[in-house]
Amino acid sequence: MRTCIAILCCLASSPALANYPVLLPPPVREMLEAAIANGNETEIATVAKIAKQTNPGAVDEIQRMVKSWKERTKATEETVIREARFTELWTGRVEAGGFRSTGSTSEIGISAKAEIKRAGIQWSHKLTASADYRRANGVTSRERYLASYEPRYEFDTRGFAYGLSQFERDTSIGYDERYTASAGIGYKVIVSGPLDLSLDAGPSVRHAAYVTGERETKLGARGSLDLVWRLAPNLAFKQVASAYAESDVYTLNSLTSLETKVNSRLSAAFSHNVQYESETLLSARDFDTLSRLTLTYDF
Repeated sequence: MRTCIAILCCLASSPALANYPVLLPPPVREMLEAAIANGNETEIATVAKIAKQTNPGAVDEIQRMVKSWKERTKATEETVIREARFTELWTGRVEAGGFRSTGSTSEIGISAKAEIKRAGIQWSHKLTASADYRRANGVTSRERYLASYEPRYEFDTRGFAYGLSQFERDTSIGYDERYTASAGIGYKVIVSGPLDLSLDAGPSVRHAAYVTGERETKLGARGSLDLVWRLAPNLAFKQVASAYAESDVYTLNSLTSLETKVNSRLSAAFSHNVQYESETLLSARDFDTLSRLTLTYDF
């Protein structure tokens, strides 16, 4: 990479190449073609940037070469997706660590989460499972499990429709089981290199089975926010939040995290979860907080 940049800079200062007002000098073209052949987007962007600076008369030609590569790459990716079976092209991550909770519980325990995704041309699918568990002196003081499935259909580069089916168990709040179903529309408010922000909203229905034996089903509305702010190449700030509003019950769940990459697959993260329930059966407080320090492996 350094060699490529050095050659480009030398070419820019070479008197022999001063008479190329439009055409890209062959050595520079070869450098850009080599970067494109490697297929590394960061390397291509760097070489193209230097080539534009050193050969301002050939900016249009450089842009055409990069655009052509992007179009070919996109066409190849779409072909792979169309021909792949549903069981293929899944990616995921697994994280594990400890937590410290305050609110209705105040203790230390273990935390684990697994997430797998499949991104298609317009459809995407995400399955999530998580568990927070604590048992001390023969007594289980925290037992929270969650499993969810979220399909998404993208209308265009920003608008999308979503679906959600979810199961929860949290005896510290007061329910053995809570099932949620929701569907609605969303919009990617910000789509950029350093910052992505999307919002979605729609109707919801939740059925809860409480530890007291009571059951109830309620209709309401759901909204969520998903923010990723890339502070540096290996550091990202993330904020995920969801809210439910029903006739007499309000729920808010917010997860704030700071994640740093250790290598291409391993990351370390510190996260803080805040959960608000306007109606709880076992808790004297409405807010529960949960702080985690975890290691994450991407596959």
